[in-house]
Amino acid sequence: MSENEQNMLSEQTRHEVVKTHRSTSIGKYVTFIFLLLVACFCAGIGGGYVANRLAPPVSIVDRNTGGDGNAIISKEEEDISGVAAEVGPSVVSITTTSQRQSVFGDRLEKGAGSGIILTKDGWVLTNKHVVADSGNLSIVVSNGTVYEDVEVIGTDPLNDLAFLKINGVDDLKPAQLGDSSSVRIGQKVVAIGNSLGEFQNTVTSGIISGTGRPIYAQEGNSVEALTDLLQTDAAINPGNSGGPLVNLSGQVIGVNTAIAEDAQSIGFSIPINSAKGMIKHLKETGEVKRAFLGINYVPINPEIAKEYDLPVKKGAYVFSQQGSSVVNGSPADKAGIKQGDIITKVGDLTVGEKGGVASLVSEYAPGQTIQVTFLRDGKKQTVKVTLVAYKQQ
Repeated sequence: MSENEQNMLSEQTRHEVVKTHRSTSIGKYVTFIFLLLVACFCAGIGGGYVANRLAPPVSIVDRNTGGDGNAIISKEEEDISGVAAEVGPSVVSITTTSQRQSVFGDRLEKGAGSGIILTKDGWVLTNKHVVADSGNLSIVVSNGTVYEDVEVIGTDPLNDLAFLKINGVDDLKPAQLGDSSSVRIGQKVVAIGNSLGEFQNTVTSGIISGTGRPIYAQEGNSVEALTDLLQTDAAINPGNSGGPLVNLSGQVIGVNTAIAEDAQSIGFSIPINSAKGMIKHLKETGEVKRAFLGINYVPINPEIAKEYDLPVKKGAYVFSQQGSSVVNGSPADKAGIKQGDIITKVGDLTVGEKGGVASLVSEYAPGQTIQVTFLRDGKKQTVKVTLVAYKQQ
């Protein structure tokens, strides 16, 4: 072809040649890359297999970190460690010594439990059964300091709670109290306490596996009915009694009190709200007094609702098979509450959803006025009730 003929090639022909050339080049390039990747993949598998067969065994620690495997910290582990570090200084070990008589004569009996620091000047919350009938008390704080000048200020007449005072201190770290009425099933929790009476706090973790649990707790020959408890699978061991059950924010939501002997890893804690009224009164007056409403009631569930033909599935049915359901002259009596009423709310909290009547009332101190909502003949009524201090009958 002459030079003139070459110059006479149309633009269209020229573009088609270039396009064909590029397509051919790209196709070759893609094919080359694909074959290269396949070769690399095969070489990697083969090389890995040969290396694994020829190289000496490698430990998991070396493979993952090249060092200390304990350096690996999960988010959950970090949370629990943080809670333990934050709350630990507010948890104390309690040791007791009492003299008991037996067929062999008098003997010393020792016990151990845990407690929660409420104030920097030495108020401590624990279980009543930890300090019951104790002759001598001593408290060990987290830094190892031992306090012997300790006294029992008072106990809750209706619950397994007691209040102690460490005299002569003003630099303790009080625990932060949470809200047990908003606790939910499945929530992650941590139990802290003097496990097995070894004077050093231990930490266990688990979840809230139930709320509003009633149990009968036995200590020696005495049996006590406890209601509205938090159930957890965080291990609660002997010596943990009186220690805190805390959420992952480091707030105390319960006081560890009992374990189920017929079920593994099931423990129970008294909701912290059940102690808040007494704590408030204690800080204001120095006395341990429990708020008293003055009713006997049956917690309503579907079975109770069916048995008594009630219009609701939760609440408190003011009822007693023996004696009066409303204590004569009590705050409830003065407010006009009667047998057959169904209490649905204490303040703004729903009975049966946020706790039983006893637990919700115990959030208040004697002398406080609260609002109680109830149903009578299907109609809602609301009354103001001024609580008084409970007096042992």
